Formats: sequence, structure tokens, C-alpha cells
Amino acid sequence: LAAATGLIVGASTAAFVKTLNFGSETVRLLPHYFFLLPLGLASSAALITYLFPNAAGHGANKVIGIIHGKSGRIPPINVLAEFLRTSITIASGGSAGKEGPAAQIGTGMASLFADILRFEGQDRRKLVICGISGGFASVFGTPIAGAIFGIEVLSAGTIKYDVLLPSLVAGIISYQFSSWLGLTYFHHPVAFVPIFTEGFFLKVVVAGILFGGVSFLFVETLSLGKKISASVKLPLPLKALIAGTILAGLGIAIGDAYFGLGLDTLQQALEGGSIPWYAFLVKSAFTSATLNFGGSGGIGTPLFFVGATAGSAFSGVLGVDPAMLSAIGFVSLLAGAANTPIAGSIMAVELFGALVAPYATVSCVISYVVAGHRSVYPAQLLGVKKSSSIHVEEGMPFELAKARYEERDKSVISGFIRLWRLLRLIWRRLRHSVVK
Repeated sequence: LAAATGLIVGASTAAFVKTLNFGSETVRLLPHYFFLLPLGLASSAALITYLFPNAAGHGANKVIGIIHGKSGRIPPINVLAEFLRTSITIASGGSAGKEGPAAQIGTGMASLFADILRFEGQDRRKLVICGISGGFASVFGTPIAGAIFGIEVLSAGTIKYDVLLPSLVAGIISYQFSSWLGLTYFHHPVAFVPIFTEGFFLKVVVAGILFGGVSFLFVETLSLGKKISASVKLPLPLKALIAGTILAGLGIAIGDAYFGLGLDTLQQALEGGSIPWYAFLVKSAFTSATLNFGGSGGIGTPLFFVGATAGSAFSGVLGVDPAMLSAIGFVSLLAGAANTPIAGSIMAVELFGALVAPYATVSCVISYVVAGHRSVYPAQLLGVKKSSSIHVEEGMPFELAKARYEERDKSVISGFIRLWRLLRLIWRRLRHSVVK
């Protein structure tokens, strides 16, 4: 059954990616193609507002929520909605990824397969999880990392070992079948890895801390974009039109490197090329605006872009080869922002070779810890606390845990403010008494 799911997901991923590539390549023949972004975001918003209101949500996060809340039952209409919205968003220049939609399309097909088999409960959930693994494996060409991602991303800090073998089978079969159907993948072994020294290892540790901070910043940028969008009391298509116009205007000023998937800039960073130091900040803002103002797509490719360009920016400060640090940042952002350090570590081997893997693994784990209790997938469950000194409730979605934590923060801050005012009042009265 896992092998059959892999075949189904591999075929659907190949169809989606080829359609997306054709649309993107055709549109990019136009000068200043990103002028289409206002229309693209508005069209995507109109689809979800008027035609597919029940399919609201983005890619992998939508799937995670359905697995936890609805036992993996995904309506087929969600597959069509995600296919159309993501193709329109990315082709018109929206900053989003393709792995989330591939996962949602794959899991939608796996759910349909489960309907045919009349599966319910745990068996249905297992097939749908295989769909996540197969979709991630076939869209990025990382069969093992994709399989692990599918079972690691559901609950931060825990892995569903009962689905490990089916996920591996689905990931490998999906990758092989999509390759056979003509998808090509990016693999870039790192040519330069310094000889191990204590100083170099310390630099990798510092880099992991920095990447954890960037993961923190990326998640909070997405959250800020969501709050800004909610505060604008306009119909979503109109908000999308305004946001797309602003982004297109910014493109005239800073160039088109931050639109779409951004693969050219990503490859340039991994080859050690010159990248503006602020590239990871701009890409984070563009992604937040795209996804929170009507666009649709995944988070993975923007994470890779942000990680690689941040690595390029930090390489000068740490005195490390920029290509190598970009490769480490590439996987460390996935580990920190998505809470998947094992999948990120394995991806480093599959994409960049075994030589960089030990350093990438250390950086991934540190990034995962430093990023804290937050996630680019709000529906992801908080399986294990990252620190015993931080009081958060386990077993609930990150979105709810973060809301409760922020509310507790507000009450604690209010308590300190009241205490400070009381102490200040006592001090003034004491001083007044002394003066008298």
C-alpha cells in the first residue's frame, strides 16, 4: 500500500511541478513579469473566497491540521484548489514554495486512495502520512529526508516510528517514479570542507545559533504579516491586489531576485557567489506578504533561500567559506523553523554530500533549540519541550501554545509593571517623609 501510494504521489507531483515550471518559464519571458503579481494574488484570493472557501489554508500546514483533527480525510476539491492557487501565485511572481502544495496534492491523492480501500482511523492516517513523505521526497529529490520529514513534522520532538517503514517505502518509490517521469533535481556536493579544528567547530556552533535566530525571525515575520492582514478590514481579493502592487513596486527598486521560487539566487549562494547581506530579510518579508495577502504555496523553498543567503551573509563575519556555510544554512532553517532537525541533517547528506554532514547536523540541532517553541506550521503539535526552564504545555498545536504563552507573558509583564509602580509609590512616600 505504501508503494502504491508512492506511485500515485510521484505521478501527481510530477504533473504539478511540470505545470508549475511551464507556467513560470512562460511568464518569465515577459519583461518585468512581476507586474502580474497584483493580478495573480487577487486571482488566488478570489478562488479561495468565492469558489473554494472550504479549502482555505496553506500546503503542509493544512495537511498537518487535517491529520491531527480529521483523521487524514482530505476533500478532493482541496487538491484542485491548491493546484490552481499555487500555480497562479508562483507563476505571477509570488514568493512561495512548491513542497507544501506537492504535499497537499499528494496527501489528497492518498486520502482518495484510502477512500477506495474504505480505510478509516489509524490506517487512513498512515496512508496520508505516506503522502506527505512521498510529496516532499519527489518534489526535492531527497527520498530519505522526505520520508523522515513526513513523520517528524507532525509533532515537534517526537517521531511516529509505526509509520517509519511505510514512509520510507513511499518516499523512495515516489522519488524514483517522478524521476522516471522526467523531473530533474538539484544536487550540489560541497567541494570545500576545511580540516576539523576546534576553532572551526566553534564557528559552526555560532552559525547554528545565528541560524536559529533567523528561524525565529522568519516565523515571527510570518506571524506579523498575518496580524497586519487581519487588521486591514477589506475583502481579501482587494487586500491581495494592494499587497501585490506594493511588492511589484519594490521589485522595481531592488530587482526581481525575491519573486517566485528564487532558484537562481539560491544556486548563486550555494556556489559561493556575491549575495546582498540583506537578501534573507527581504525574502522573509516578501514570503510573509505573499502568503498572508491571498497567495498560496509552500514554506520550504523560501526557507532554503533564507537559510542559504543568511549563510552567505554570515560567512564574512565568521571567516568561513560562503558556499559551505550557505549549504549548512540551507538545511538549518528547515530544522529550526519547521522543527525537523533529523530531516534537515539527512537532507544535508543527500544534497551536499557526506563531508559537510557532521557540521550541518550540529548546526541543525542548535538551530532547532534556539528557534524556541514556534513553527512555520502552526498546526504542528508541540511534542516535547525544548527546555525544562520554559513552561509550555505539551501536546497542543504551536498556534495555541504560543497564544497561551504570549497571554502569560502579558500577565507577567503587567504584574511587573504593577510591582514597579507600587515600589515607586513607596519610594516617593518614604522620600517625602524623610524630607519633612
